[in-house]
Amino acid sequence: MKHLCRITWVLGVALGLAGRAVVAADAVPVAASLPAPIGADWEGYNKTLDGQRYSLLDQINTTNAASLAEVCRVRVATRGSFQSGLVVVGNLLYATTSTETFAIDPVTCALRWQHSYQRAQAPGLQGNRGVAWLNGRVFRGTDDARLIALDALTGREIWVNVLGDPTIGEYLTGAPVAWNGLVIAGISGSEFGIRGRIIAFDALTGREVWRFNTVATGAEVGADTWGDRKWSEHGGGGTWSTMTIDQRTGELFVPVGNPVPDYAPQDRPVANLFTNSVLVLDAVSGALRWWYQLQANDDRDHDLAAAPVLFHDNRHRAMVAAAGKDGLLHLIDRETREARFKVPVTTVDAQRPAVTPEGIFVCPGAYGGVLWNGPAFDPKRMWFFTPAVDQCMVIKSEPGTSYVRRGINIGGSYSGEGVPMTGWITAVDANTGAVRWKYHADVSMTGGVTPTAGGVVLTGDNAGNFLVFASDSGKLLLKHNTGGAISGGVVTYARGGRQYVAVTSGNVSPAGFGTVGQPSVVVLALPETPAAPAAATAPDVARGEQLYGQICAGCHGADGGRITAHELKQTVARTDAAQLLQTIVNPAGAMPRIFPAQRTADDERDLRDIVTYLQQRLR
Repeated sequence: MKHLCRITWVLGVALGLAGRAVVAADAVPVAASLPAPIGADWEGYNKTLDGQRYSLLDQINTTNAASLAEVCRVRVATRGSFQSGLVVVGNLLYATTSTETFAIDPVTCALRWQHSYQRAQAPGLQGNRGVAWLNGRVFRGTDDARLIALDALTGREIWVNVLGDPTIGEYLTGAPVAWNGLVIAGISGSEFGIRGRIIAFDALTGREVWRFNTVATGAEVGADTWGDRKWSEHGGGGTWSTMTIDQRTGELFVPVGNPVPDYAPQDRPVANLFTNSVLVLDAVSGALRWWYQLQANDDRDHDLAAAPVLFHDNRHRAMVAAAGKDGLLHLIDRETREARFKVPVTTVDAQRPAVTPEGIFVCPGAYGGVLWNGPAFDPKRMWFFTPAVDQCMVIKSEPGTSYVRRGINIGGSYSGEGVPMTGWITAVDANTGAVRWKYHADVSMTGGVTPTAGGVVLTGDNAGNFLVFASDSGKLLLKHNTGGAISGGVVTYARGGRQYVAVTSGNVSPAGFGTVGQPSVVVLALPETPAAPAAATAPDVARGEQLYGQICAGCHGADGGRITAHELKQTVARTDAAQLLQTIVNPAGAMPRIFPAQRTADDERDLRDIVTYLQQRLR
């Protein structure tokens, strides 16, 4: 009988432990098991494919943003360009430099893997603006005109494809965009006299699917907008940042840069399509859908560099916002393909006189306006928040120059010497074009801008200051110096019930004057609140009865009287609760030990409920 009792007890304990696991899971959930909030990742350069950069996270808000503090940082290079967008998917944050790709723990900044690209040819301009993530892979361009696919978890190189010819100055600096089994990238290098193009590849194999030339020649639409076509084969039209996709319509929105030679429009008369344009293609086939040109026959190097932003206004009209180096925020009706508003977001000339050989003073200059990080949209307020550089310069035209292979083909000269460079953040009403507030920085502003559901706007400046504004008023809530110019990603994400902000710090570029610093990813969060002690709950007799039945009744019986000379009613009658608990915890004789010496809160709760049941029901 003793052996039978032991077997019955083991079975009872096994059943009891299983029951306890279910009860504990239901009663005491832990943060790690809670579902991640909607919007917990930052899955692309501009978060979502529509380019809005809006985060639904709201743990960081106007009441506590001033308390944000650094959690960790990781250095990714000694010096140099660091304009990378940041992508956060799962347990990894991705960042890039000219040749390196990093996967970083987004909570601790620990380096998980690093891929080093060995250039096959001499590069064009060095720099990189980040990765695209799709189906467990990350994709990035290189400054010798390659596109690379890497395993997102390990950094293993999967394929490499050649997109351009670095011997003539072609390279890839913008972050690709990945969607629907395709990865799409664009060629950079306008001033080298390249002919821009957009190319789509099969994300699985690297096979080319389609390509579209951004400078039209021959029988292509827009070829007649290059006059005698002297420069059309070398007319620029590079793309510098990233692109936008409307997943509903399958449209790809490409920001196309300036025509070449930059300051000699008389050498390339007419409009020069598709330069300085929002170019809209069929994302699946590459076919031309439509376009909107911000500046025709540009003579000031007024690229459209930043990705367009897709949104709907208060009348549910499909719209697109584009902001370029012309210093204007263009709010464009996608049906009429005309701008409803053009709003200055930096110092902009009221008139636009032609550039002359003698030279004219222009605002913005070649480093002014909106660069690679563009407008961000808050759908709750229906406002745009746009970063810009305030920079003017003297430009001189030199018509009649000839193409120089891998030379700088600007058709003139420029000088900004002695002209201060500052920056702006401008809040613009998307429905009316009205300016809601402005912030003027002492240095240029080229970093990413992120509005959130917490009512704050996150960004940074080229003095190295991470900045947080109240969305409604523009009040500066936090100014935290990171030690390096912020010209890349400023993103937010959530892990383990905590909202984080990651910032790129430490950039060197012509538009990055100010604090240079060491290229680093800096992670900030609100101070952790110590876990509150578990709230005491009243003893649960019914639960104690259930546990008794699972653990004890196999030997002692339902009424506690099965074991002769060890009837529980007698034991309970002559002991108090503390003594009874110690008897269960440290049993004597043949009674087995049920609870471990190092007990959890769940163990203590089980003991309390069992003792309460014994005292109230078995006396």
